Amino acid sequence: MKEIEVEFRRGPLVEAVHRVRAAVVEDGKLRFKRGDVDAPVFMRSSAKPMQALAVVESGAADAFGLSAEELAIVCGSHGAEDVHLAAVRSILRKAGVEASALRCGAHPPSSPRALKELHRAGEEPTSLHNNCSGKHAGMLAAAKRLGAPLESYLDAGHPLQKANRAAVERLCGVKRATLGVDGCGAPNFAVPLEAMARGISAFVRADGAARRVREAMTAHPAMVGRPCVVLMEAARGALVAKAGAEGVYLLGLPGSGAGIALKSLDGAARPLLHAIAALLRKLRPLPPDATARVVRAAEPVIRNHAGAVVGEVKVRLS
Repeated sequence: MKEIEVEFRRGPLVEAVHRVRAAVVEDGKLRFKRGDVDAPVFMRSSAKPMQALAVVESGAADAFGLSAEELAIVCGSHGAEDVHLAAVRSILRKAGVEASALRCGAHPPSSPRALKELHRAGEEPTSLHNNCSGKHAGMLAAAKRLGAPLESYLDAGHPLQKANRAAVERLCGVKRATLGVDGCGAPNFAVPLEAMARGISAFVRADGAARRVREAMTAHPAMVGRPCVVLMEAARGALVAKAGAEGVYLLGLPGSGAGIALKSLDGAARPLLHAIAALLRKLRPLPPDATARVVRAAEPVIRNHAGAVVGEVKVRLS
């Protein structure tokens, strides 16, 4: 079936068209699909909430007294602002692990404000500024609690990574996820888009560690990072959102138990909020007021740097 088309128009011309695959699962059944939802897709950072389960299930969250904000940043792709760096440092300090143990690598902050402050201070980015440093701090805390080696915590055969893979496969209902390496060096998993939707659906319906993780995310969406904070603030706790690189997005709706997975074919992130708003408007899995706020957040116009409207965005679901 044809993909969702998100069309960006500037003046009288179509400037770009993005095609998005989508799968929506509810009550264990595939309710809606567009495009090939059986082809494996790397989850990238959208897997972080599932990877965060080990931080709770290992006992690390309780043993080290991690706060809800700290648990949220374990799931996040943060912008390296002061509040984010403080949370990552706090996780490491509580676990008794040095920042030098982080193996995620360094890159400049994704937040323009944080990048400007770093340049003003004349400093170079470190592994703490990596948008995945929260996840890695959580992994190190879990490895420490398990009594497993810290230096090899990213190896696919490490007990922590085996637990992460098992959690993804269990939630997504697959026997064997395809294994790859994420941009931060951690193992990553590829499963069909329909399985991803099943996975996030199972995640938002589960109790125990999953409930604790998702409540941390919805209570502290600023720790999860953009663009997820936009959706979760607009929905006011009615959905869990996590984006991944190369145009991957997962949405879980605790109220209905629905799970939504999207993948833009060209890897672009910019069509996703518009596709999500159109899906929510069509399928109505959220309360009407929450849907209305999400639709407003995904403003269907193009603005220039002065704020003037210079184009529009149109979404075709069929």
